[in-house]
Amino acid sequence: MSVTEDELIDRLRQGYDAFNRGDYDEATRWVHPDVVFVSPGSITELRGAEALRAWMEPDAFESQVSHLGEIEIAGDKALFHQVTRARGAGSGIEFEAGSWAVWSFDDEGRVTRMETYFEHDEEGARRSFEG
Repeated sequence: MSVTEDELIDRLRQGYDAFNRGDYDEATRWVHPDVVFVSPGSITELRGAEALRAWMEPDAFESQVSHLGEIEIAGDKALFHQVTRARGAGSGIEFEAGSWAVWSFDDEGRVTRMETYFEHDEEGARRSFEG
């Protein structure tokens, strides 16, 4: 891989910062055009940067921010915990949810796969990260 671990971590943090301020074009800057996004429980699988970008647009939520925990890098994968806080559109109900994520990168450091796991499934996330 031509990108260092520190560069991958910086890209992750920059992407989350951009997402949190609503700059979805910048948030997907380092995403491969054929990226695959898998939601918790494999309920949804999105394919392609355009589909991921559209998914980021607020619909059910009036506001949404995600905060990264410590990031582990091994080879072409990153594992991290994230906490998302959101407020429902219309209802105003606020909630907070934690989850685990495993992201895979290509040789240029672009995200090729994003897998998200429920809070209670750290073990599943770690299996994917180490596998």
